[in-house]
Amino acid sequence: MSSDLNGALKQLEQVLLDKSNALRLAMACLLGGGHLLIEDLPGMGKTTLSAALARTLGLSYRRVQFTADMLPADLLGVNIFDPQHKAFEFHPGPIFCQLLLADEINRASPKTQSALLEAMAEHQISLDGTTHPLPTPFFVVATQNPQEQSGTFPLPESQLDRFMMRLSLGYPDQAAEKRLLKGDHRADELDTLPACLDPERLLALQQQASRVAATDAVLDYLLDLVACSRRPELDCAPLSPRASRALLAAARAWALMAGRQYLVPDDVQAVFPSVAEHRLRAGQHTDGSMRSQFILEQVNPIR
Repeated sequence: MSSDLNGALKQLEQVLLDKSNALRLAMACLLGGGHLLIEDLPGMGKTTLSAALARTLGLSYRRVQFTADMLPADLLGVNIFDPQHKAFEFHPGPIFCQLLLADEINRASPKTQSALLEAMAEHQISLDGTTHPLPTPFFVVATQNPQEQSGTFPLPESQLDRFMMRLSLGYPDQAAEKRLLKGDHRADELDTLPACLDPERLLALQQQASRVAATDAVLDYLLDLVACSRRPELDCAPLSPRASRALLAAARAWALMAGRQYLVPDDVQAVFPSVAEHRLRAGQHTDGSMRSQFILEQVNPIR
């Protein structure tokens, strides 16, 4: 692992205590060029993670609190008529940044949620027949409250599939929570966190990750996992070719962080639950964790 990438991970671990694996997965998601969905109870550090990522990676950052009355224009921007120039002028919305925190995305209406689809897939938005490119790099980190909480609108499968990974931070252990209570962390210093990377270096690392070698044997193992998800007895939405590509990109980024320029089955296994679980749900109130574990147990990496 490069020294600057290692430094970025160490800084993040000082902000979110006892979350090393989740932080590595989040970094792998961004290095793989994907978008991240963080699903957990309120107060678990979801917003802190996104702000710390933006500061550590040196990215421009905007936080948008999604609410039931939010409109697509509140996110994308609007065209306003300028009487002096007798023409409409585009006023960009908060989506024009390099890292967008879509906070509590499932509290917004489906119409507003869908305003993110084009931006996440093509890094651009279309408004009144005009296409506006988004900054590069562009990442969406969305947080989501559990579906059983009141006032939530479940994300449709088509939008869930746009997120490369889904993470759940969970509770810290008692020792880490004690450190939190004693102030032995940097979560209160987000505004002063130094940038360990910059956008140019991040783009270079993304390119480096995309060149991590994958042998036919590893690709066959990855495809066997995907094929297993398509068995009728699993009774869930199977993994799509988009999911296959996301799994490969995430595994390559994981290998890069391990200091390797080649994939091994362990890389695929490390990222598979985070890439697959939110896609394997059989319904809005089900979790795909048991299915992802079943798939990993069924498929042998050695033929």
